Amino acid sequence: MKTVFRILRWPLGHIVILLDWVTRPSKPTHSALRQAELDQITASLKLYQFPQCPFCVKTRRTIWRLGLNIELRDARGDAQWQKELIQLGGRHQVPCLRLLEPDGSSQWLYESKAIIRYLDQHYA
Repeated sequence: MKTVFRILRWPLGHIVILLDWVTRPSKPTHSALRQAELDQITASLKLYQFPQCPFCVKTRRTIWRLGLNIELRDARGDAQWQKELIQLGGRHQVPCLRLLEPDGSSQWLYESKAIIRYLDQHYA
C-alpha cells in the first residue's frame, strides 16, 4: 500500500509545484535599503521543507510574497537537514521554521499557519 502512495505522490507533487509556479504572486519591489535590512534580519531563519509538500508550498509563497530571502532546507532530499530537523527540532515534520534567538538558542516553529502568521506579523 505504501508503494501505491509513493507512486501517486510523485506526479501529484509535481502538479503542486507547477500550479505554484503558474499562480505565484508578484514579488514586492523593496528599495535596496529595505531589502538589505530584510536580508540582514532574516539571515538566521531556516525553513525545513519538502519541495512537493502543499503546506511547504503555501509557506514558500508567503516568503515570496513578502520578498524575504530565507534559506530553504530540503529535509527529504538532504540527509543532513533531515537529521538536523529530527535531532534539534525534535520532529520530522515540515514545514518548520528555525528561529535563532539572540542568546544562540533555537526556536522551532511548526505548522504552516503558525509560520505564515509569524512572517506576516514580523515582516509584512
